[in-house]
Amino acid sequence: IGANIASLYTEIHCNFIPDVFTELEKIAHMQYFSFRSFISGLHEDGVKLLTVKYIVENAHAVSYPEAWPGTTICYTNGSLEPCDDDAWRRNLTTKYVDGKLSWTHAHTNNGSTFFSYWPPYTYNRHLKLIADCSEQISTRGSACCEYNPTIESLGKTRQGREMECISIGTGKLVAWIQHRQHPGETMAEFFAEGFLHRLFGVGADGELDEATKRILKKYRLYVVPCMCPDGAVLGHLRTNSVGANLNREWATVHDDYEAPTLERSPEVYAVLAKMDDTGCDFFLDVHGDEELPYVFFSGAEKTPVWGDRIKHLHGYFIASFQRANSDVQKQIGYPPPDSEEDALKYMNVATNQVSCRFNCLGLTLEMPYKDCATNPDPDKGFNPN
Repeated sequence: IGANIASLYTEIHCNFIPDVFTELEKIAHMQYFSFRSFISGLHEDGVKLLTVKYIVENAHAVSYPEAWPGTTICYTNGSLEPCDDDAWRRNLTTKYVDGKLSWTHAHTNNGSTFFSYWPPYTYNRHLKLIADCSEQISTRGSACCEYNPTIESLGKTRQGREMECISIGTGKLVAWIQHRQHPGETMAEFFAEGFLHRLFGVGADGELDEATKRILKKYRLYVVPCMCPDGAVLGHLRTNSVGANLNREWATVHDDYEAPTLERSPEVYAVLAKMDDTGCDFFLDVHGDEELPYVFFSGAEKTPVWGDRIKHLHGYFIASFQRANSDVQKQIGYPPPDSEEDALKYMNVATNQVSCRFNCLGLTLEMPYKDCATNPDPDKGFNPN
């Protein structure tokens, strides 16, 4: 530690902890992090500033090291419970050099600073989201009650957490929107929160806007705000508590690997069983992407369902979403499979499986960990607010 009269400097070296080993992919994923740094002793003996360089030694060994260049980690001096979403900022000193991820932070006050790959969506906040929707259902005069809202558990995870599904709407068409299959993609459940708040009038005195009412008259919506609650609590990047990457558990595509199963992927097993009961006319799977600094969609390209009808619906939906949200662009995203044969190898992916199973439009929405290049904000970046 070097010091002068008013300041101190130190370094903290740390390492990523891997998820449970994934049998199908033969890898122990890791990349998400969120931790608290607690500072005490400032303003004693004239010390006003502690500068800390945080160094993640094994950043080169994560699942997607190619995502680090251009990444800026997130930090806040606020609390997580309750969380001030607007308090999160980007640390612009973030660097990836020689296989190590590092950033420097100047601590000017005693207390806690939280650092995250992307702001966490805690399990307490998840439970509050469910409670907020439940409160609207039980509130006399709440507009959502006209649309037969229900909250149910579709089953339990391996660690005993409920798989909550929230449904609302009186229309004949059925839409399924699920979030956070990969638990480290926390932006997905922030999306779910905003979506459910609008559907239920949370924060709007129970009132619904006209666009929401039109949707609820045409559709019955089934919303799963968190597909992987165990992995979320454990801080995993991509897997549940027993190492299953849920977005590779929607069908059996390998002779020696059955999916989904109650033993390995009860989350997918429960949701797919309910979906078989209700049918599905539209499917959206909400995710985050580590590398690309864009909001974009991918679909069921070159799978058996990919004909003129689905192509046209796919293009129309993305164009409509782009008009409503300027973050969305369609030039940059995932390349489609090289062939129909290649697409069949990925029928265990949710969008592909559901689209073909129900002959419906299915899409995956991807949002960035990095700042969004279409609407850049270096200070805050793409953030929960």
